[in-house]
Amino acid sequence: MEEKGCGCCEACGRTKHTPRSEQERRQLENRLNRMIGQLNGIKKMLDENRYCGDILTQIAAVESALQSMGYLILKEHMETCVVEGVQAGDTEIMNEAFELMKKLK
Repeated sequence: MEEKGCGCCEACGRTKHTPRSEQERRQLENRLNRMIGQLNGIKKMLDENRYCGDILTQIAAVESALQSMGYLILKEHMETCVVEGVQAGDTEIMNEAFELMKKLK
């Protein structure tokens, strides 16, 4: 049986056909590492009992960065996995894509 999909998890039985380029993977990892750094900064701010407004500003920045990364991955998913799935006759992948969009809000 031919594998389909997004690489989201082994449970759904789908794997990613179109691999991310090394540059794309590095860019996503860099974004994630920056967010990890921001989260560590928030923890330090809490440890230092910093002003609530400053902490909330940093939380908003992490949320925005995570949302942005999610949209980049969704765009990639639509351009590769969904297109490939539809071309292979898997119309159920469209429902999956809509559900993923709802999760990102």
